[in-house]
Amino acid sequence: MKHQNFILIISGPSGSGKTTICKKLLELDKNLFYSVSITTRKKRDNEVNGIDYIFINKEEFLEMIRKDELLEWAEIYGKFYGTPKKPIFENLNNGKDIIMDIDVQGKRKIERNFRGRVISVFLIPPSKEALIERLRKRGDLSEEELFQRISLIDIEMNFKWEYDYWVLNDNLERAVMDVKKIVDVERLRGKFILI
Repeated sequence: MKHQNFILIISGPSGSGKTTICKKLLELDKNLFYSVSITTRKKRDNEVNGIDYIFINKEEFLEMIRKDELLEWAEIYGKFYGTPKKPIFENLNNGKDIIMDIDVQGKRKIERNFRGRVISVFLIPPSKEALIERLRKRGDLSEEELFQRISLIDIEMNFKWEYDYWVLNDNLERAVMDVKKIVDVERLRGKFILI
């Protein structure tokens, strides 16, 4: 017997450590598949196409919407982001649990499509000031982008009430292990299916 595969969604304000925690979890757990989002934003210097994001232009993105190839999508900070369907279904069918770092809009859409199979984690930064400092240190945001993200912190934090779990990310290693424990517990308490 094995558990019914699930989708683990990790959300939080910009700069809360979503992508970093997802990557660390993949190193610890080979039964997780990381859903790489598609975006129309420009690639940052330290990012790898196909690993961090799949970078495409707006016309390609709109074509994917027309062809119904995305599970969810949204326009954020003037750029499009979305989750491709095909790898999600392939990996669920191959016995993997899925991990995604998406915003609350995307979470709501995924929950509608996968009722009872979504586990959600909201990352809590140690403080608003610490989060702003993280965003500034990244050095990859224009002043306008930085202002946009800072202005949304309080709004984004209010969404934490919609999530199954909260994880404080004041220490990266501890936060990673807290999320790993959530994965382990959910596998134990999940609905079991006969193999």
